[in-house]
Amino acid sequence: MESAALARLVDFGTTLSFDSLLIVRHGKIVLDAYYAPYAADLPHVINSSTKAVIGTLTALALKDGLLDSADHRMLDLFADRSIASVDDKKKAITLQNLLDMTSGLDWREPLDGRPETVIEMERSPDWVKFILDRPTARAPGDVFNYNSGNPHLLSAILSKVTGLSAEDYAKSRLFGPLGISAWNWRHDPQGISTGGYGLAMQPRDMAKIGYLYLHNGQWEDKQLVPRDFVERASHPTLNMNLAFEPELRYADFFWALPKKHLYMASGYHCQLIMVFPELDIVAVPTARDFCPFNRMADAIAGAVKSEVALPEDPAGANLLADAIRNISTEKRTEVGATPEIASAVSGKTYNFPANALNVKSFSLTFADQQARFDQESYVRDPAQPPVRSSGPIGLDGLYRKGELAASGLVARKGTWVNGSTFVIERLTIGAGEEPQKWILSFDGERLHLRGKGRDGRDVFIDGQPGG
Repeated sequence: MESAALARLVDFGTTLSFDSLLIVRHGKIVLDAYYAPYAADLPHVINSSTKAVIGTLTALALKDGLLDSADHRMLDLFADRSIASVDDKKKAITLQNLLDMTSGLDWREPLDGRPETVIEMERSPDWVKFILDRPTARAPGDVFNYNSGNPHLLSAILSKVTGLSAEDYAKSRLFGPLGISAWNWRHDPQGISTGGYGLAMQPRDMAKIGYLYLHNGQWEDKQLVPRDFVERASHPTLNMNLAFEPELRYADFFWALPKKHLYMASGYHCQLIMVFPELDIVAVPTARDFCPFNRMADAIAGAVKSEVALPEDPAGANLLADAIRNISTEKRTEVGATPEIASAVSGKTYNFPANALNVKSFSLTFADQQARFDQESYVRDPAQPPVRSSGPIGLDGLYRKGELAASGLVARKGTWVNGSTFVIERLTIGAGEEPQKWILSFDGERLHLRGKGRDGRDVFIDGQPGG
């Protein structure tokens, strides 16, 4: 693969808010780039690429004899539950329908719109019940409809037949054999590993999943995943009916662009495990924004110049080294001068009534060109104490790393934009999301705080000084 072309790929990633870009060819890592402040040793949320892991675990359960057939009817595996809206269509749903997103359940999760039903599921006390109780809108197998409830049902089924969570089953049968030792995995209120999203892995470990599929389910000369499952996943034929990309096809939780000779696990905001069988390539980008699949495929394939090692190219090698060096160094953003009000508000605590940001109290402390925050957050159960958090805030245009959250490492930086307004940027490194911004305006004794709620809408709240 040509170094200069790889350098252009690295630069291309800066336009798409990439966190990392890893390319493996002929079993060798040819590109391993990390965009600061993200780093190689941090797990990265892979969003819906989690589905491909659940599909792989389902294949392993079939191989282990814990499930007899992908044509097994879903409801048979939930015979211990009382389920609403049962009709002939729901009775006919099979495990294969779940794997292919053709269950026919009434579900609104458009790939280019608001995932309304997922939001409802997240708010429900029992996700599996919520999914099973959905009415059927179409006959199973009739049409593709993207549905993160389908893989969550498979995660629940895996728990039933293995006696383990999907996470623990993966640790034993997938992650362990692949040498994967670092990950985070969300679970629902009943402790079931989230099936549709919620897994975080290091990019090199994501590449191991792709490498397993590139080699037809073999790992170190052992047939880990059944070859027929890999064959079906790698040659999807189900039309996803997407206006923005009509060529996309689907099977077993994998996406494909057949004309590009590419199939992949795909997660929101470009968390991809891309497999190019004809080129013997696995590519793993992670990002904080969407990426164009076709352009990515063309750029990666276009870097291939030969089936054997290319002649030495010092100029190209220098371009690639410079590109990686450039993205590996965090860029300072502009910072404003510290106003007089900073010393007046330093250490002062502001209390807030219940609000969509869940901020109960907040304070900033400025000292010796350093800043830190202390916060109390409301919790759902009023009988429980508020959640406390604190940490540093960079004042020099660079992020300061603070607490470790379930979705990644939290870092913050801040700047004064005028004599009374302080702006804080909060980035969860590895979460696959752009920074969140809070605007704090100090007005006499009051603090006006503006930020975005979980629904993406602007929230304005006023705080008063307290104890």
